[in-house]
Amino acid sequence: MEEINESWQEENDFDQLQIIVDPGQQAIRIDHFLAEKIPRVSRNKIQNAVKAGLVKINGSEVKSNYKLRPNDKIDVIIPRPPVDSEIIPEDIPLDIIYEDETLMVINKSCGMVVHPAAGVRTGTLVNALAWHFGLREKSVLPEGKERFGLVHRIDKETSGLLLVAKTDYAAAHLSKQFFNHTIEREYNALIWGEPKEAKGTITGNIGRDPKRRSCMLVFPDGLEGKHAVTHYELIESFYYTSLVKCNLETGRTHQIRVHMKYAGHTLFNDEKYGGDQILKGTIFTKYKQFIQNCTKILSHFALHAKVIGFVHPTTEKFMRFEQELPPNFNLLIEKWRHYTSTRRELTSPTEEISKEEEKEINKLMNSKV
Repeated sequence: MEEINESWQEENDFDQLQIIVDPGQQAIRIDHFLAEKIPRVSRNKIQNAVKAGLVKINGSEVKSNYKLRPNDKIDVIIPRPPVDSEIIPEDIPLDIIYEDETLMVINKSCGMVVHPAAGVRTGTLVNALAWHFGLREKSVLPEGKERFGLVHRIDKETSGLLLVAKTDYAAAHLSKQFFNHTIEREYNALIWGEPKEAKGTITGNIGRDPKRRSCMLVFPDGLEGKHAVTHYELIESFYYTSLVKCNLETGRTHQIRVHMKYAGHTLFNDEKYGGDQILKGTIFTKYKQFIQNCTKILSHFALHAKVIGFVHPTTEKFMRFEQELPPNFNLLIEKWRHYTSTRRELTSPTEEISKEEEKEINKLMNSKV
């Protein structure tokens, strides 16, 4: 009997499988074999995965007509099928940055869930895509079409750029780029504190927190979780908080949020990971009011998927898209910029301030900025 091992990329919607062929296996085409072994994945999808180089036999890429041999080791990367294929099309406006016959680049708004899940059946990006692609009634989608080409995802509260493949081959081609870490993904985040180093790399396995199953956790010893790497660079410091850009080398659930917390710089207003508390600042009452005003401007954690770059599956040309921060995120940054400009010295977290500075802060608190 074949031995099958499975692992997965948390943020990217594809599975990685390894199959060791039985010693008594008769010669059979690889696409036929995998179509039988992998549930809910069509032969056409398997063939496109093979064409895109997502199937390797004994470490080498093969063609769909390759005949299996006993004890062959098969490595497969395949888009993950959803739990439920029933979709309700909804006329939800999409901010489409780019679209051709092969793919789409969408600017996802904060608050939109990417894919239907337990308890969330409507209002998602997939519901909107179903309408965009012409469906008008509740449907059980045909095999292989359930995901509408989603090859990665971003959190509900995260705004920014998302890739959608419009063909099976494009989905396979882009999945390979995600797997090989060649997709350029840059995020902007507002974090608590200021990193000691202006540029750095955070490495640490990420897995499910055993005490809080809805949260993720860094396992620095590497004995649990999945390998994860985040590169960061300081953009602007506000002393108590900082604007940074983060480039993902891997794609794990909550990766930036968890890695930055692990580094001592939890994302601003990230309730799940404690960022909704004042983690750095003064004991001055007006400062607390200032923070409360900031959380009213941006009522969720401050994270935006700003850049995505990839090789186009058909033209093989590199494409790069950039989306500026949403207005409320920009307003939050501007508020912090104004706040720090009112302080002559920011040297102690409990320092007293002058009456003149207090007047300036009061003025800022009453302003719309």
